[in-house]
Amino acid sequence: MEIGYIDYLNCYPFYYKMFEKEPLEHVKVVPGLPTQLNRMMTEEALDLSPISAATYAGIQDDVFLLPQFCLSSVGYVGSVLLCSRFPINELHTKKVGMSSASHTSQVLLKILMKKFFQIEPSYLISRPYEDLSKYDAALIIGNDAMTEAVDAAPYKYDLGELWLQKTGFPIVFAVFAVRKNAVKNNLPGVKAVINSYASSIELLEKDKETVIIKAKQKYPNILYDVDSYYHTLQFEFTDNLKNAFRYYLSTAEDLELLEGVKSLNFMHEF
Repeated sequence: MEIGYIDYLNCYPFYYKMFEKEPLEHVKVVPGLPTQLNRMMTEEALDLSPISAATYAGIQDDVFLLPQFCLSSVGYVGSVLLCSRFPINELHTKKVGMSSASHTSQVLLKILMKKFFQIEPSYLISRPYEDLSKYDAALIIGNDAMTEAVDAAPYKYDLGELWLQKTGFPIVFAVFAVRKNAVKNNLPGVKAVINSYASSIELLEKDKETVIIKAKQKYPNILYDVDSYYHTLQFEFTDNLKNAFRYYLSTAEDLELLEGVKSLNFMHEF
């Protein structure tokens, strides 16, 4: 069984037990950027993985969502930033670099620009981290957004915070998807991964200091208060977050940024 791992600080708590305490037999963990894992899930190269929330629309018929887990924030998140040389309302027709690492954040930024600021920048796909030498603004996510380099930008906008201000909703950045064939053919293996995730999140609550130490060792270049970051993130896929996810998907559909999602198809006990 092959499962994806978003190789960022935010995803590490789900994999702490798997990485540090109890590896799962017959499970191969494949690290990658969100868009790499999105592609692998689309191409049936992974059985289970966190994926960009936006990607669910394109593979909804082939996967179940895990109802327990997500990666989200209620307001400020600190790892999804628009760094700009101009105030955001002055970016109409200007060049905005869109990190190739993320699908959710690309769609999120386009919704904010079009629906709430009524502007249309010129979007260009950029490397996962891009400075402002080639662009008027750049979308930077994940670990790359938590380094000294972003401090040089004259204007910085946290998209989680901006989304909450404009919509009143939290933002779900990533969901966990499992291929229907994996559930059919290897339900015990799928359940083992789910149980490992759940145990890891419990350990984050019970032994947070140790989890943070290990996270810092894995990602030594992060210049950020990891304790505060993990406190900011939401890992449990609550009903409120599911409603927020539905709002994001429906708004993206209305703006023709994603195909429609009729309902969220969750994995339940079989």
